[in-house]
Amino acid sequence: MLHLELDDIHLRKERNVKKLSILLLVALLVGVFAGCAAPPAAPAPAAATAAPAAVAKPYIPVISKGFQHQFWQAVRQGSEKAAKDFNVDITFEGPETEAQVDKQMEMLQTAIDKKPAAICFAAVDSKAAIPLLEKAKAAGIPVIGFDSGVDSDIPVTTASTDNLAAAAAAADHMAALVGKGEVAVIAHDQTSITGRDRVKGFTDQIKAKYPDITVVDVQYGAGDALKSTDIVKAVIQGHPNLKGYFGANEGSMKGVMNGVKETGMEGKIVMIGYDAGKQLKDEIKAGIVAGAISQDPVGIGYKCVEAAVKASKGETLPKTIDTGFVWYDKTNMDKPEMQPLLYD
Repeated sequence: MLHLELDDIHLRKERNVKKLSILLLVALLVGVFAGCAAPPAAPAPAAATAAPAAVAKPYIPVISKGFQHQFWQAVRQGSEKAAKDFNVDITFEGPETEAQVDKQMEMLQTAIDKKPAAICFAAVDSKAAIPLLEKAKAAGIPVIGFDSGVDSDIPVTTASTDNLAAAAAAADHMAALVGKGEVAVIAHDQTSITGRDRVKGFTDQIKAKYPDITVVDVQYGAGDALKSTDIVKAVIQGHPNLKGYFGANEGSMKGVMNGVKETGMEGKIVMIGYDAGKQLKDEIKAGIVAGAISQDPVGIGYKCVEAAVKASKGETLPKTIDTGFVWYDKTNMDKPEMQPLLYD
């Protein structure tokens, strides 16, 4: 009897061991399958907020009369400063010389085709540009004149020197220096308002105020130094008693300085210029040239872009923006306030 009980106990132990082994095996298999299963997907990141599209800056082409003189590089500096200050994009371009009317008209047409916010324009030929300026007006593109105006009321304003007044001031200085006698004028052209106004301002002032002085010759050299030099030499040879010569822009004045030197007339002919440039500054400092009228080319460039920005926003502008002028000679040209005006 005791033997049977012991056998029964032993049998139950064996069964319990088997059950425990089965349970352990099942747990092991579950762990293995769980380890092989793909890890749970990470939560999807929140959608990134789309960056706002960059807004294009207003575009304003600045079309000058040329590039051959440092005057235009100074205008460009002013335009670029204004573009930065008013957060607009500009291009600055012009024909190789101030005689290339057709080239400038191509540039103006290209600018209009780009549908800019406004256009800054210095006309080589103030009448030739009118048909394209009418096209710009029809397209709703404001036009800002600078330096040279246009024979039209299409430009909403013009940023420029009062060339009539500035040339009259040059005539006053000439009269004070020569007293009486014959003087001559050479300018860049008869097609731009600056060319016409500087000749008119000088000659009208002489005629109105100085009866003992006669303007014996007015010529045009397209602002080209070599061409102007040849013209000046011919005029001096034709007027051996000439007392004074007025050069109405940088290129014209180079012709005056070169022509007077090459004819051996330095110290005998009073020379008065317009604008600046290294050669003119050096000869004024040396006392060879009496002095000159300086515009504010940086101010012209700045004011035209500033006005274009305002016009593109529909703001009202005055019909003209006077950028000023100043007489300089060896007595004042080194003053600090003159330096921004006297480019090389």
